[in-house]
Amino acid sequence: MNTNTDFIGEIVAEDFRTAAIFKKYGIDFCCKGGRTIEEACESKGLDVEPIYDAIKNLPKNDAFIIDFNSWPLDLLADYVEKTHHRYVEEKTPVLQQFLDKLCKVHGGSHPELFEIKQLFDGCAQDLASHMKKEELMLFPFIKNMVKAKISNEAIPQPPFGSVENPVNMMKHEHTIEGERLRKIADLTNEYTPPEDACNTYKVTFAMLQDFENDLHKHIHLENNILFPKAIQLEKEFSVEH
Repeated sequence: MNTNTDFIGEIVAEDFRTAAIFKKYGIDFCCKGGRTIEEACESKGLDVEPIYDAIKNLPKNDAFIIDFNSWPLDLLADYVEKTHHRYVEEKTPVLQQFLDKLCKVHGGSHPELFEIKQLFDGCAQDLASHMKKEELMLFPFIKNMVKAKISNEAIPQPPFGSVENPVNMMKHEHTIEGERLRKIADLTNEYTPPEDACNTYKVTFAMLQDFENDLHKHIHLENNILFPKAIQLEKEFSVEH
């Protein structure tokens, strides 16, 4: 890892613990991972040295680090689907129910709740479509490439042309959802419940924060590991066959 020249997404791909450091300084490591630390700090008016120091001082050889960067692409695609896609599917209806209740009970004194609910409903609808496109189109093609590589066979031409086409679409949709959740974070004062918040209010804000954290990791695994390696694997096929 070279913190001076590597892109942020590459740094987090090598050691996911660095994600917490970037999050602390409000630096997007998933949707905007294609920047160096210096470039990201310059855009936010931050000093780079504390970030360099924090990364440098991370404990070495942490046994609890999952090295997603070394995983086979078919395994990583399965992990994203069975872990992060399922998380979205399970938490979305619960959050929508809670937000609906908050709007009815607290909307008069906290009108920002209506915009939060509108943003989350849009996120829920678009993520459901987004994940289906991955599950039915992109992920199967990536898994087929892995199988073909192992058996030394050619891959059939997919209907979408190069894998870069759906990848670019997915990354664009990731950016949209990242911006939506950034607005929700702003409207909730970084998920801080107001003084008159009931238990449902507090639980909802905590769940929204967990949802954002999970989506950041979800997008990171795709944008910074799965997608670049899928593009590279397809290029190897074009050279070999």
